[in-house]
Amino acid sequence: MVIELLKFRISPKDREKYIQRDAEIWTAALVDYPGFLGKELWINPNDPEELVMVIRWETRQQWKSILQEEIDAITEKFDKDLKFTYEIVESSEYQVRKFPNSN
Repeated sequence: MVIELLKFRISPKDREKYIQRDAEIWTAALVDYPGFLGKELWINPNDPEELVMVIRWETRQQWKSILQEEIDAITEKFDKDLKFTYEIVESSEYQVRKFPNSN
């Protein structure tokens, strides 16, 4: 499994609308792609402007097989719908490593 981690800076007054639209537009689009396993949104209780997305993919190859044109089209639809700005402050990739049970 591969984790796509995205960290955003969003005005606290716009955060709930952002989360709602993300579910309606981005998550709805991602479920149609092979390898998409799910997504979580994390809110930092110590920083109301920070929002972290943890997106789980079965393989890196499946994640990276999404065409840039498709990502751009989804982004354009999302941004047009929001009508407010946000900033991506971090974009990272992680591999999940599981260890055998040592009991």
